[in-house]
Amino acid sequence: MTNFIKYIISQKSQIINLLLQHIQLTFIAILFAIIIGIPLGILVSKNEKIRKYILGLINIFQAIPSMALLGLLVPMLGIGSKPAIVAVVLYSLLPIVKNTSTGILGIDKNIIESATGIGLTSKQILYKIQLPLALPVIMAGIRISAVTAVGLMTLAAFIGAGGLGYLVFSGVQTVNNVMILAGAIPACILALVVDYLFSQVEKSAMSKYSSSKSSAKNTQNNHMAVKVCTAVVVVAVVFTAMGQSFAKKDTIVVGSKDYTEGIILSNICADLLEEYTDYNIERKMNMGTTVLWNAITNGEVDVCTDYTGTILLNCLNEEAKGDADDVYNEVKEELHKQYEIKVLDPYGFNNTYTLAMEPEVADKYNIKTYTDLTKYSREFVFSPTLAFENRADGLPGLQKNYDLEFKKIKSMDGALRYQALKRGDAQVIDAYSTDGLLKKFNLKVLEDDKEFFPPYYAIPLVREDILKDHPEVEEVLNKLSGKIDEETMINLNYQVDEEGKTPEEVAHNFLVEENLISK
Repeated sequence: MTNFIKYIISQKSQIINLLLQHIQLTFIAILFAIIIGIPLGILVSKNEKIRKYILGLINIFQAIPSMALLGLLVPMLGIGSKPAIVAVVLYSLLPIVKNTSTGILGIDKNIIESATGIGLTSKQILYKIQLPLALPVIMAGIRISAVTAVGLMTLAAFIGAGGLGYLVFSGVQTVNNVMILAGAIPACILALVVDYLFSQVEKSAMSKYSSSKSSAKNTQNNHMAVKVCTAVVVVAVVFTAMGQSFAKKDTIVVGSKDYTEGIILSNICADLLEEYTDYNIERKMNMGTTVLWNAITNGEVDVCTDYTGTILLNCLNEEAKGDADDVYNEVKEELHKQYEIKVLDPYGFNNTYTLAMEPEVADKYNIKTYTDLTKYSREFVFSPTLAFENRADGLPGLQKNYDLEFKKIKSMDGALRYQALKRGDAQVIDAYSTDGLLKKFNLKVLEDDKEFFPPYYAIPLVREDILKDHPEVEEVLNKLSGKIDEETMINLNYQVDEEGKTPEEVAHNFLVEENLISK
């Protein structure tokens, strides 16, 4: 509890900023869900022929796994807030549409017949009778969607949109329960606050028709609730629009991958650019490898860090030939020709893939190399990351090169595999050679005795169109050339993974210690 309080105090500005991002994204999504959902609900209540098609389509969206839906939206809408908002809107439609149609269809037919008998038109019946009587049911659907939207919006962090999910997923990656709670608790509180606000609107709507004596008061309460909700939404939209408009002026977007090292390196680049340039530096952190690659190739990210081996095998679909310099030169040439991306000088370390085990297990079977592992691998459970299991330079190639066959493969993401190893649920995991978690959990790193893995030297990537407008960016980022060796990178990762420091803090302190920026 003490560590949690200390973390909240030390990182209060970051938590507040992420909370405000979460609120903006959530309320914009809720607003659009209401604007779209209520008219759709009215439409399906009036037209039985199209009812099953619209509800069927909405049910399909609801059934698509959230990560899959984001994956489908990113190629169409890019990274950032747009796909996150669209995904949450699609998931939020079902309760609103169903409750709206159910509320309207559930009204006593005698009431509708009486209204028709006194000469009211269909529009008058809708606005004066059906919607007011169905309002409590409609509000219940909106309330469910609003609360659900708060939780779903944590997924925005996966595609660089920010929000409290950034802390949650960063905490999972680094096995930092304090960071997870720092993101999860504010999200829970926000969900409760949203639930309370909409419950008050719902109660006001329900009580409006329960007593004629208090109708004037209830109407006033309804108007006040609507005004408050409208004001919050308008403020969120205005601030978001202002932020986007400011971001378009002399902005350089720095992106990162979704693990400790990638976030640290991208924050180092961002801090350095802020120190030596006058541009607005926008940080889009914690994106998956494929999402980040698509973002820099289509211009949504201007600067990021990647690895020579990853680019060569997975992005360019080429085989590694020659030594580290040969791989670097080929990557540099091909990215310039195919994508107009400039590869800058390497940071100075090679973060290759490796395999790791508990020292006690490795010593018991006398396993020191990958070849040694092949003798006993059929007795072991292997827990790689999801990406490693499906990459050409990952498990498929490793199995072919070393004839590795495991008893069972249990893929899981991030630092969860380290916990599986410690619990004994797995005996072998994949890892990065500079991973701070290797040091944290004191694991045995096996030797790649056939040198299967290519060199994975960390390199800054910059879009060439940015360099045309801002040529000094190359000079600034090349100040990092050769500044980070493997031992340094392990220690930087360790400070985040074990000591509980934030990637932003570690990146800033490194630059200060290297006299690259002022305090």
